[in-house]
Amino acid sequence: MQGKTILITGGTGSFGGVMVRHALAQGAGEIRILSRDEEKQDAMRNRLREPRLSFYIGDVRDPGSVDMAMAGADMVFHAAALKQVPSCEFFPMEAVRTNVVGSSNVIDAAIKHDVDRVVCLSTDKAVLPINAMGMSKAMMEKLVQAASRRRNGEGTVVACVRYGNVMYSRGSVIPLFLKQLRDGGPITVTNPQMTRFLLPLIDSVALVEHALTHAEPGDVFIKKAPACTIGTLAEAMKALFEADVDIRTIGVRHGEKLFETLATADELAGAEDQGDYWRIRMDGRDLDYASYFSEGNPDVAEIEDYTSHNTEQLDLEGVVDLLLTLPEIRAELGTA
Repeated sequence: MQGKTILITGGTGSFGGVMVRHALAQGAGEIRILSRDEEKQDAMRNRLREPRLSFYIGDVRDPGSVDMAMAGADMVFHAAALKQVPSCEFFPMEAVRTNVVGSSNVIDAAIKHDVDRVVCLSTDKAVLPINAMGMSKAMMEKLVQAASRRRNGEGTVVACVRYGNVMYSRGSVIPLFLKQLRDGGPITVTNPQMTRFLLPLIDSVALVEHALTHAEPGDVFIKKAPACTIGTLAEAMKALFEADVDIRTIGVRHGEKLFETLATADELAGAEDQGDYWRIRMDGRDLDYASYFSEGNPDVAEIEDYTSHNTEQLDLEGVVDLLLTLPEIRAELGTA
């Protein structure tokens, strides 16, 4: 990133805040923040007071906004999205406009301006999706691959990263649990047996940087991650903050799954194991399928989907230890 001009869409969000600091430390020349919330931009401007930061008010839904911020950029981190599952269930066209149309605008503008690399942030909910948010993110992945096929590996490299729940990100369950503890309880859980991948925010930045370094057009990168039940996470928060409160089950919300899937067996059969990461290569075939006829991949039958049910499961002690790695939790405990 040394000396580069970097554009981060949705850059005032949880990921953007950490990536901005990381890029500044890496010696980025200019970091552009494209988002539609002027209050959050002003807060970031005053908090960091960094001359290398440039702020663009705009919306990825608007091609003109994207085009203005994109001109002259070397690399793009596309984080702007509607992420809340229930809100996307009630307003699915809003998810389409931001997560699908907005992503298309970002990809098209990056290619137009000959940007070197674009990394789009996806989610485990895009795999075997059952909710509008996941479906819209799955469509974003398809846009990345379609653009990569059209370009036939030439010019701008556009790739994706997929990850599950980012711990202590805005709108996630850990800040909610903490507020409920501070208010005297109870902690509310949808289903205590529901499992979710656990990824510290700094690990999401490491995943994006890994993709930035290693991606070829249309690749999807996955960070291997542990998981736990929502019930165990709630118990871990109680233990950390020494809170004697009840845990109340309130039922599954609109569009939620019992467990999440980061990669299917079909994807893993052709994936490259890179240690802490999986690299899933794009299916580069064209429409002339007869030229690519094969007998199929017998390895698929021996592989399971990679889910939050069958990955490493953290017990109470393991979740407590992972929570203690989060700067926000240490700050709340007064141990930062």
